[in-house]
Amino acid sequence: MQTRRALRFLLTYALIGVAAAVAIIWFFPGVLGIADQEPRVVTIEQAPENGAAGDAAAPEREHGPVSYADAVDAAAPGVVNIFTATRVTRGEHPLYDDPFFRDFFGGSERERDRTETNLGSGVIIADGGYVLTSNHVIEGADAIQVSLNDGRAGEAQVVGTDPETDLAVLEIDMDELPTITIGRSDQVRVGDVVLAIGNPFGVGQTVTQGIVSATGRSRLGLTTFENFIQTDAAINPGNSGGALINAHGDLIGINTAIFSRSGGSHGIGFAIPAVLARSVMESIIEEGRVIRGWAGVEIQDITPSLAESFDLETRDGVLIAGIMRGGPADEADLSPGDVVHAVDGERIRNSQDLLMRITEREPGSRVTLSGVREGSPFERELTVQERPAAGELGR
Repeated sequence: MQTRRALRFLLTYALIGVAAAVAIIWFFPGVLGIADQEPRVVTIEQAPENGAAGDAAAPEREHGPVSYADAVDAAAPGVVNIFTATRVTRGEHPLYDDPFFRDFFGGSERERDRTETNLGSGVIIADGGYVLTSNHVIEGADAIQVSLNDGRAGEAQVVGTDPETDLAVLEIDMDELPTITIGRSDQVRVGDVVLAIGNPFGVGQTVTQGIVSATGRSRLGLTTFENFIQTDAAINPGNSGGALINAHGDLIGINTAIFSRSGGSHGIGFAIPAVLARSVMESIIEEGRVIRGWAGVEIQDITPSLAESFDLETRDGVLIAGIMRGGPADEADLSPGDVVHAVDGERIRNSQDLLMRITEREPGSRVTLSGVREGSPFERELTVQERPAAGELGR
């Protein structure tokens, strides 16, 4: 009985103590330092309300274009269809002269030649009938025909080619040719709306729409010089050499390749930036060839294993894997195993970066390469020479 009274006494006073503590904390939070704590503030950015239809005060982003017809009208006349024919000589089978086997090889006539055809697109990009297209569209062709959007057609002559960027310049002899306006491809941003104009599968001029998926795509193994604009606008066989335009109808790229396992569009297409295509075209027309700087080195990107073996703090830069005997790098006393980090004091990221920095220099100009050799810093001055043609580099 006494034990039960003692427990009741303790429980009563415990409840009174808890109630008193709650009251003190509620009315006097500073006792426990709670008042000194900063209150949490959560900031969430809320999109503005959509304006009503016809409301002039609606946000600017609600007034995007509902049609790209004006852009197409401005650019499409300057985009052409290209058809090529190539005569291929087929070797005669050694058993053809045997009467027993002759019937298996086409009867009495010895058909040794056949004609292969190819199709693509191009862009009239300058006065004088100059057409820019992809080199792989016209490579090795014996005859090239260009068909305009207004129904005119004619033979085209090759002015020059640049396999290292997969570009070629043609010339057609027609009056009052439409030309396309060159846009600022260096200002293109991911998410920009773009349109691809070309002749997919030979069905005729076709326009597809998408966005810029990425810029500066490189190391794809498509060409020597890679700085592609990636887009999800549908690009199919026959679109090569055609136009990639922005929403204003300005040319920002030359469609050149797609990533596909089936041969059709999977939403991953690549275009050569207009700024690069323009410089290649002007060099071919004015000089008869593309003039680029050359250092005479074989280079490779720095992998994690290379960075570890050379004890490098960063993977930026390139490793010199080989030196062309008698070339600019050889004369500048560079050696295989040197790691180059900068050109004229400007850091380089990878092999494509160094390649572009050197090729942009005029032959005869001097550049300073700096980096690390066997763990010690080095610096060498190199005189740039003209880059040999693609077929001569391996000789």
